[in-house]
Amino acid sequence: MRLLHEQNIEDIALGAAVLGTGGGGDPYIGKVMAREAIRQYGPVELWTLDEFDDDDLIVPSAGIGAPAVLTEKLPSGDDMIHAFKALGKYMGKPPRATMSIEAGGLNSIMPIYVAARLQIPMLDSDGMGRAFPEIQLTIFTTYGISATPLAMADERGNTVIMETIDNYWTERFARSVVGDMGAMGMMALYGATIAQLKEASLPGTITYAEDIGRTVRLARINEESPVDAVREAVGGFLIFTGKITDVDRRIEGGWNLGDCKMEGVDDFAGRNLLLNFQNEHLAVRVDGEFAATVPDLITVLDIDTGEPITTEALRYGMRVAVIAFPCHEKWRTPAGLELANPRYFGYDVDYIPVEERYRS
Repeated sequence: MRLLHEQNIEDIALGAAVLGTGGGGDPYIGKVMAREAIRQYGPVELWTLDEFDDDDLIVPSAGIGAPAVLTEKLPSGDDMIHAFKALGKYMGKPPRATMSIEAGGLNSIMPIYVAARLQIPMLDSDGMGRAFPEIQLTIFTTYGISATPLAMADERGNTVIMETIDNYWTERFARSVVGDMGAMGMMALYGATIAQLKEASLPGTITYAEDIGRTVRLARINEESPVDAVREAVGGFLIFTGKITDVDRRIEGGWNLGDCKMEGVDDFAGRNLLLNFQNEHLAVRVDGEFAATVPDLITVLDIDTGEPITTEALRYGMRVAVIAFPCHEKWRTPAGLELANPRYFGYDVDYIPVEERYRS
């Protein structure tokens, strides 16, 4: 166990945004909420899997909806607490702790806020090692853990609890509900025991995100290239450096959907890139050829600061670097690839690990 203070929050938010592949919600909003909660309630205890009892109930806390809406419709904080408490009441057993459902932006930081408010520990683990746009797209699903019962709440005080026959139906119904909530809501879901999470979760995610964030911060202080620092920290590959020339973005079905076009600069001068996203960056093509796809991670960074740029923040004229790096090995199992392969998202290409693309 260790304590998370304000500086930890800064580094975790930055590193989680790198792992979030453009999604997971605005990390700044989550950072401000978590920082204020820690100031009011004290630091958060971050525990490892081995520090809990096997039958302890852990419930992830997260946001759902189109991240672009967050810039105008901020979470109240109480909405997340309402969802978390409602799920515990419904299950008849108060959660022992909370955790991140994914590594990304708001959804890596919101559990810190919940842990501070409720004075409970947070588990140093998550269910993806990255961010994905749909509820069923977790490693938990491949291990048979149900996303329901699920509780959703909005800023008005409405709370919805649902149970479904499988995690695909959970996604379908939750996406409908969040539309009525104004395209953004808070939820508690995937309640599981520590015994289940020892098999199905990805341990150490929060610490990993913090290490990445610290690496970027120190690179800036030492006037080193933060883009190179990120690439080295995650074992990634530089896909492209360029200027954004067009962004086609829309909010549809509770997601940020769209494409981003770039023209190359420096070593990539004369080349073109097309980036596709659905809340998260899903595929990137350079000169018409796929350079990386899900489930590997694709991150867009400010070329000077190394700051990760979310899908809703992409703007014409930005000078950026695009890096790609390997996903967790559990995504590369048959069960993982059946759940989150490129064809599932509509891309007519088989998955090839990014390191194989760049060795060839």
